Amino acid sequence: MALLARARELEAAGRDIVHMEIGEPDFSTPRPVREAVARVLADGALHYTPACGLPALREAIARHYAERFGARVEPDQVVVTPGASGALLLVLGVLVERDAEVLMTDPGYPCNRHFARFIEARARSVPVDEATGFQMDTALLEAHWGPATAVALVASPANPTGTLIAPGELEAMAAAARDRGGWLVVDEIYQHLVYGREPASVLSRTPEVFVINSFSKYFSMTGWRVGWLVAPREYVPALDRLAQNLFLAAPTPSQHGAVAALGAPCAGILEAQRAEFAARRDFLVPALRELGFGIPVTPEGAFYVYADCSRFTDDSLAFCRRLLEEAGVAVTPGCDFGRHRAQTHVRFAYTTSMDRLQEGVRRLAAFLEGRRKTP
Repeated sequence: MALLARARELEAAGRDIVHMEIGEPDFSTPRPVREAVARVLADGALHYTPACGLPALREAIARHYAERFGARVEPDQVVVTPGASGALLLVLGVLVERDAEVLMTDPGYPCNRHFARFIEARARSVPVDEATGFQMDTALLEAHWGPATAVALVASPANPTGTLIAPGELEAMAAAARDRGGWLVVDEIYQHLVYGREPASVLSRTPEVFVINSFSKYFSMTGWRVGWLVAPREYVPALDRLAQNLFLAAPTPSQHGAVAALGAPCAGILEAQRAEFAARRDFLVPALRELGFGIPVTPEGAFYVYADCSRFTDDSLAFCRRLLEEAGVAVTPGCDFGRHRAQTHVRFAYTTSMDRLQEGVRRLAAFLEGRRKTP
């Protein structure tokens, strides 16, 4: 965020900045979503919804799992939340007691460890690297699970690495967690943004899992703040009570828009955007490798490339600051995502147009020419 703020300052002063640090799609929210919300606004029916969400949206989400993934999810298992962050707070609040442990990968989404701290639990980092595709697997879960562990939290595809966990492996991890008296929580917010394969859900393999998702990424609805959680039915009353106390409900207009996002008129738009993200990845990964960045595992999803920059620096934060100031390219240092090899990694986000990505690579090439280990 400090780098983004500095980038905005430079832009205000007239500098041209190529943004490759922002984990937000650059596409507009699809027109059918905006039109649906305009109709709701015209009607003026903008009262609170039930805490677990608009019934029509819960039904649409359940139907989406059945039609797209062959997964049996009942509407009363779906809890609609203010973004995936709201879902994470709910599930950790229900499953995790004070001083319990939450297993999570390092590198991983930075807010996860802060959510654990917020509920007075402890984040226990599981260092991951290219050997497991920068993901936790069953062996790592079993090795790090301790007497105080309540939950293992994973993401597929993952931020910052864009890598996946195979559905069968997720099923095995869920079983391992249940055998130990805990739960696997799977973040699937980049679920539809996969390339060279069809999207999948762990819910097509097992119901014994909590799944978090969001309309922010694939559906290009970041500012609308609407996500969801799929939970075993017996936990929904507690989730409902907690939601009532924390935020009452997700925004009503956004929930109506989310119903439209799951409709047929949006499908072609969203798939075209996914194809564009795939083309960007297919340009950026080889271009970065050609420049000397290490990318041992090709990202298969999301819109990130987690790259080893040790050929150029052993201080990724200083490297990113210099890259911004001298070349006008904004990328994210590894220290945002944990501690494991963080000083020698950076994250590139391909959430900007192909033209801007090409310009960013051109500037990177000029910046890196002749550089070796220059923090």
